[in-house]
Amino acid sequence: MQLPVITLDNAPAGQVDLPEAFFGAEPRADIMARVVHWQLAKRRAGTHKAKGMGEVSGTTKKPYRQKGTGNARQGSLRAPQYRKGGVVHGPVVRDHGYNLNKKVRRLGLICALSAKVAAGKLIVLDAASAAEGAKTSAMVAQLKKLGWDSALVVDATVDEGFARVTRNIPKIDVLPTIGANVYDILNHDMLVVTRAGLDALAARLSGVAARGAASNGVSEESEA
Repeated sequence: MQLPVITLDNAPAGQVDLPEAFFGAEPRADIMARVVHWQLAKRRAGTHKAKGMGEVSGTTKKPYRQKGTGNARQGSLRAPQYRKGGVVHGPVVRDHGYNLNKKVRRLGLICALSAKVAAGKLIVLDAASAAEGAKTSAMVAQLKKLGWDSALVVDATVDEGFARVTRNIPKIDVLPTIGANVYDILNHDMLVVTRAGLDALAARLSGVAARGAASNGVSEESEA
């Protein structure tokens, strides 16, 4: 599978071969949904907290005697039916993250990359760099000519100048290859990967497969 390579000035810069195993798979929405749910669950702070009956301040004295008043029996003014009482089964500090199999996470990333290729939303960039002293306004004009209103730029190593001139542009994000993930790929209209980023992505996915094969005693083909 071949795709044209362009520069930031929208000039042709040759072609590149995409690994069919990583960019030509059949996209599976169920796998991508599982990975996105796992990512968002891990991002939750889990710092929500409500005080229960034993945590709110107040007296521990019984409001009135058990019998003879004609009222329902009560044991504490800190009970939830009273004003300033504790919350019943309220939220507590907890970790919302959970484990997801590495093979599922790898397949989710492959499906996200393949989905962008199938939709014609994957752009291969020769290099993502900016000269020293470059202005954000100039980069905005370049991106406008390219038609990138919402784009995720993935490079092997993020160029500091390019990251600086794009960090204040809405819906334009830059990530190193190691940080490429399903949620951010799907959350942007265009996926822009540099030549170096493509090689690093292929190495990353192959490395995951190789480690899995070594630990589980299965071949790389069986994981794909």
